[in-house]
Amino acid sequence: MSVLETVRRTIDEHHMFDPGETVVVGVSGGPDSLCLLHVLRELRGEYRIHLHVAHLDHQIRGQESADDAAFVAQISEEWRIPATIAARDVPAYARERRLAIEEAARQARYAFLAGVAQEVGARKVAVAHNADDQVESVLMHFLRGAGLAGLRGMQPVSPWPSQPVTDDKRSRRSGPKLATGRCERDRLSQPPPDLTLLRPLLEVPRAEIEAYCRRHHLQPRFDRSNLDTTYYRNRLRHELIPLLETYNPGVRQVLRRSAKVIADDYDYLREQGRRAWEGVVTEADGAFVFALEPWHRLHPSLQRQLLREAIRRLRRGLRNINWVHIEDALTVINEKPTSSIATLPQGLQLFKGYDSFTVGETLPRPDLPLLTVERLPLTIPGVTPLPESDWQVEARILSRDELTEEHFSGADPWQTVLDHDRAGPELALRRRRPGDRFQPLGLGGRAKAVSEFMINEKIPAHIRDELPLVVSPRHIVWIPGWRLDERVKITEGTERVLELRFSKGISQEYE
Repeated sequence: MSVLETVRRTIDEHHMFDPGETVVVGVSGGPDSLCLLHVLRELRGEYRIHLHVAHLDHQIRGQESADDAAFVAQISEEWRIPATIAARDVPAYARERRLAIEEAARQARYAFLAGVAQEVGARKVAVAHNADDQVESVLMHFLRGAGLAGLRGMQPVSPWPSQPVTDDKRSRRSGPKLATGRCERDRLSQPPPDLTLLRPLLEVPRAEIEAYCRRHHLQPRFDRSNLDTTYYRNRLRHELIPLLETYNPGVRQVLRRSAKVIADDYDYLREQGRRAWEGVVTEADGAFVFALEPWHRLHPSLQRQLLREAIRRLRRGLRNINWVHIEDALTVINEKPTSSIATLPQGLQLFKGYDSFTVGETLPRPDLPLLTVERLPLTIPGVTPLPESDWQVEARILSRDELTEEHFSGADPWQTVLDHDRAGPELALRRRRPGDRFQPLGLGGRAKAVSEFMINEKIPAHIRDELPLVVSPRHIVWIPGWRLDERVKITEGTERVLELRFSKGISQEYE
């Protein structure tokens, strides 16, 4: 099948174009983008589309990149296709943002293309990623650690990539009578919601592209940086993939086929994930709150997907969100105690509450029994509501014989039993104070500073001052949710047992 036929099939299969629309074509001047522009020029009448060339000089290769820009301007003029040519000091941008040069170039390029699309009223941008680029992307995602979203590789049609805010410290240059606008709006934090990225060459191998250029007497520019193996992708292209081909000459086809199968599996799971999302997740104050009870019923595959979906919605993409980030978050949710935190990239955090967890930019005030007053006496026996809260403390006095294994299981960290006579009748809740110490159960009576204990137990800093301590007139009795004091533990000599339990709502027993 010829390149033209392959591209036509890709366009038709994915319904890329609507009659009468303008499509921005990213053209670097290399063989891939020159082939893409030539093919779309041949097909534009068939699909009744208008083309607009966009070229960004990254100013990485000095005069060579300036010559590339002049070449694209000349080709656009010869082929009578309007064009916008611009320059951006990407090395300076990379230094300012402390980015690798590849990532800086990517950010600058996509911001520029989005700006051109806005200026010319286009909703679609076509770029020249080909079948070999797909192989490299899949392999790169695999090596870095990715889920199905990464292993499916690039898609022929996809939403616009998420972009950080860029600045306007750049010069601009346009070919004679070719620039249709200044594209001042390529300084984007969020692209237009309906902007779509197209990859018409995604099924065409690089060798066929180069043959197409020779056959049509195209003379693309050669970018020597593509040979520089200090760039990660170039190392894959020139070193790792040729090595893999010594094990399996068809490894490129294998990876492309795998990506297609994974893409189908991903689409199916996305549909299941959308259904699960509706029953588990709610939005509150720019964050997503997950109910733990239905969450625990989900298959781990759907748990991972819902986490990634929350991140994608908050950050408009999953770039730099790797396997390890999701797995660490799952460990916190499914195994760590209440109030545990997982740090996610791009300024996001996950906080585990009592019956839910939250993913957002800032830590929420957790749904935990926190104390908003300095001191609160406990009603024993009885119920003590916590001010400005749905939480309460239930206190019951039991005999030693009423204790069961469940009382000592530790299944509920907000429930404990202790020796009532040792603790004394005058118990209260209070906040921590400087110099507080207690004797954590299990340390044989050795004292420890409460502040040190909270740090060691990774109790989130933003709740430490409001976490209620159960105290007697003599000492701390219990740090709820974490540890009882050694001096009030149940022993063989215990006669009266005090059961304390933090709960939400009104207790039926004391109603």
